Amino acid sequence: MTDAPSGPEAGPGRVLLIEDEENIATAIRFVLGRAGWHVAAHHDGTTAPAAVARHAPDVVVLDVMLPGRSGFDVLQEVRRGPHADVPVLMLTAKGQAKDRDRAMALGATRFMTKPFSNAELAEAVRDLAGR
Repeated sequence: MTDAPSGPEAGPGRVLLIEDEENIATAIRFVLGRAGWHVAAHHDGTTAPAAVARHAPDVVVLDVMLPGRSGFDVLQEVRRGPHADVPVLMLTAKGQAKDRDRAMALGATRFMTKPFSNAELAEAVRDLAGR
């Protein structure tokens, strides 16, 4: 787990990235950090809900496939916890309609299929944060 921030502290807000693929996590942290977001990264589904509580982010970017627990399970627990109203952008490489439907039924705010453009990701996070 990497809790170190990236980007300027005075940026638009805090993002918690929950993604186990290191190269994808690095790219997302770079894109969002360059846009001014304070980004913390977490790599494990089992402890992800605790990371949401610890970081109290403005937006969560959550991968569907994670070690320990799926992003669906993480989302379901987050929606029952103290940060239930945090916007959650779910990411997946599969992009099947059933995955999108399940994510939205569990309370995802937005669903995005990999690969996506840097601009699309930055715009989605900004929109979700209302900034």
